[in-house]
Amino acid sequence: MDWLVLGLVLFLGIHSVSIVAPRWRHELAHRVGEGPWKGLYTLVALAGFGLMVAGYSAVRQHPVLLWTPPVAMRHVAALLMLPVFVLLLAAYLPGRIQRAARHPMLVAVKLWALAHLLANGGLADVLLFGGFLAWAVADRISLKRRAQAGLLRAPHTLGAGRANDAIALVGGLLLYAVFAFWAHGFLIGVQPFG
Repeated sequence: MDWLVLGLVLFLGIHSVSIVAPRWRHELAHRVGEGPWKGLYTLVALAGFGLMVAGYSAVRQHPVLLWTPPVAMRHVAALLMLPVFVLLLAAYLPGRIQRAARHPMLVAVKLWALAHLLANGGLADVLLFGGFLAWAVADRISLKRRAQAGLLRAPHTLGAGRANDAIALVGGLLLYAVFAFWAHGFLIGVQPFG
């Protein structure tokens, strides 16, 4: 459990710098340079991610169950996961989906975390998915404050249109199918539909 918690602290901590200290983050990136800041950010995030994966895998060997979710929650989770990959792609493909969701990456994280909280009842699940859900909600709330303070850059758009929406929709649904029917079992060891 210690590795999971340390991984969450590192991963969500570095991703929370803009939430809790946006001016400091902006000034630090300006002082040391955008490249070195992004390098440090990436190293801390990767270390946190690795610790989260190792910690969660270890805890799953001897889980601490808080409750047993009804089987129906797996179906609800599967439905909540349907738009997640579409939104992940839409975050990088300007179009109507991106505009409608405003912050599609955060919406995707919230749906992913909520779906997994509904389908799992272990302490490690609450820490992992609850942590990500709380972070995504806090980040979304802070975005308005950062925009008002002039600390957000305008989104980079190469061209928004139906083609990007089609790519996000078709590609996202294909990724969902690959992940749900194969990759989740291969990578996580749990078959959502099995």
